[in-house]
Amino acid sequence: MSDSTAVDQTTIAGEVEITGTIKTSGSIQLNGKLNGDLQADGDVNIGKGATIKGNLNVNSVTVSGTVNGNVSAKDRIEMKSSARVTGDIRAKRLAVEDGVTFVGKSEVNPSGSSGAVSTEPKPEPKSEPKGQGQSDSKAEEPKGGLFAKK
Repeated sequence: MSDSTAVDQTTIAGEVEITGTIKTSGSIQLNGKLNGDLQADGDVNIGKGATIKGNLNVNSVTVSGTVNGNVSAKDRIEMKSSARVTGDIRAKRLAVEDGVTFVGKSEVNPSGSSGAVSTEPKPEPKSEPKGQGQSDSKAEEPKGGLFAKK
C-alpha cells in the first residue's frame, strides 16, 4: 500500500554536474552543478555548494547556493544567508535572510495575478526643455516620491 501524502524527491549529489534541462513533476534537492534550466512542479532545495547557470520555473524554492538566472516560483522563494542569486525573481511570497547576495529585479505579488516579467526597460518620461517666456501650467511636483521631504 502506498502513502498518498508521501512526496517523491530526487537528490542530485554534490559531485554531479548536469548540462541540459531538468524537468520533474516531483521535488528535487540539488547539491551539484546544473548548466541549464530546472522545471519542477514540486519544491526545490538548492544546497549550499550547488551552482545553477540557468532559469528556474518551480512551485517553491529554497536557495542556499548560487543561481545565475531568473527564478519564477508559483508560491515561494526563500533565500538563505549563503545564497547568491543573479537574475530576476518572481513569486507570491519571498523570504530573504540577512547576508544574501541578490542582483536583479524582484516581483512579489501575493495575489499571483501578475503577468510575465518584462525584459524591456521601462521608458523614461519625456521632459521637453522650456524656453524663455514659456510657462508651465502644471506646478512642478517634488521629487523623491514617498520619501520626499515635505
